Amino acid sequence: MRDLNKYKHETNIQLVIGAFILIFLVGDGLIYLIYGSRPALMGLICLLIGLIPVLLIILTITIINWSVKRANRK
Repeated sequence: MRDLNKYKHETNIQLVIGAFILIFLVGDGLIYLIYGSRPALMGLICLLIGLIPVLLIILTITIINWSVKRANRK
């Protein structure tokens, strides 16, 4: 029998990775093809800076989840 929670978790990870590949490769690749290398570099820098709030939110949620699980063990 399959573990549906594990399957859901793996599918979500694959979707997130696919979205990042699309945004970075296709998005920045189109900037490179249309405008050249310097605007593509600037686009890449902007994409990386835009990831900072997303990563901070993920980190915060992970810490909260960890602390709740730890508190429930006691």
